[in-house]
Amino acid sequence: MTNNPASAALSRFTVLDLTRVRAGPTCVRQLADWGADVIKVELPEKLAAGNQMGGARHGSDFQNLHRNKRSLSLNLKDPEGLEIFKRLARTADVIVENFRPDVKHRLGIDYDSLSADNPGLVYASISGFGQDGPYADRPGFDQIAQGMGGLMSITGLPGQGPVRVGIPVADLTAGQFAAQGILVALLEREASRKGQWLHTSLLQAQIFMLDFQSARWLVDGEVPQQAGNNHPTSIPTGVFPTSDGSLNISVTGGQMWQRFCSILGLDDLFDHPDYETEEKRSANRDTLNARIDEVIRTQSTEHWVKVFNDAGVPCGPIYNIDETFADPQVRHLQMPQSVTSQTLGTFDLVGQPIKLERTPSSLVAASPECGEHTDEILADLGYAEDQIAELRERDAI
Repeated sequence: MTNNPASAALSRFTVLDLTRVRAGPTCVRQLADWGADVIKVELPEKLAAGNQMGGARHGSDFQNLHRNKRSLSLNLKDPEGLEIFKRLARTADVIVENFRPDVKHRLGIDYDSLSADNPGLVYASISGFGQDGPYADRPGFDQIAQGMGGLMSITGLPGQGPVRVGIPVADLTAGQFAAQGILVALLEREASRKGQWLHTSLLQAQIFMLDFQSARWLVDGEVPQQAGNNHPTSIPTGVFPTSDGSLNISVTGGQMWQRFCSILGLDDLFDHPDYETEEKRSANRDTLNARIDEVIRTQSTEHWVKVFNDAGVPCGPIYNIDETFADPQVRHLQMPQSVTSQTLGTFDLVGQPIKLERTPSSLVAASPECGEHTDEILADLGYAEDQIAELRERDAI
């Protein structure tokens, strides 16, 4: 085996990756970036006929999602291809899939079937709406989950109508939660010696991410509405125009509110009866923000960022993506990390946002070509070269 782990942290675990598109690959990327031996199981290219889901293999999105993995081309509809997968599953620690709920059962690669030969198997499923229930068979898509999960109703300007978030947040969080679930199950396995099936969905992840907005309904009976760039409850917090752009300011608590007013030379606001509590500032946000705007727009973004931060008032510029990655703090945190592909050369991808001091994550391999590691993986299983050639001839791999 030639696997070069991205970290020592999870290097003892083997993961079979059956995922496609985004939620599943996001989950598995967490495991791969922390050193697990991830084998991405893919349909052979000539059978896929250019219809592999997940975008162009050499495109930026695919490269960002599938780094630090090995690739095994396998036709799961061929009896021999299916048997190869089952052999791998007998010793795997983790399997991750995001098929529609019925597919794994039709193929005979569901948790119950595979765990019979591998009781320690941790099996993760990600779907659009859950593994059962009235919507279980519906196809899942991020924007559908954003809408049904309530997020689009609270995003955007007041009265604007439903607005989607600029990233596939339901996909991404479902993947992150699945990875968290896998790690929890692996920890639990150390005590019980048993694996288990875990599952999440785009809809569940999206609803969980509503966080305090869901609590406003569940606890207080209040239906949150769009608030635009203003914070729903903490005012003044939002976007303010400067002489050369815009910035974000967040003011919370009485002492910070007093400092903020003093910096702006608006001490009369602090004692004003319309603004003396957060509730009143929220109720009168439009007139309050208008007063603040008059002063903020007289100076540059750079000026206010320094002045407010020096005074302990949270404030920051609003970047385009290129400006984000040019920021000195972002560079210091090593968020862009380089990786080298035999096809694409050397380029940067987004690194992990978690720093483990002793067992850090790294980018050791670009996304593999389809089936790039098929021969070495099958050789590890004991297949001879002539057997591998025969399997390839019959389109099993």
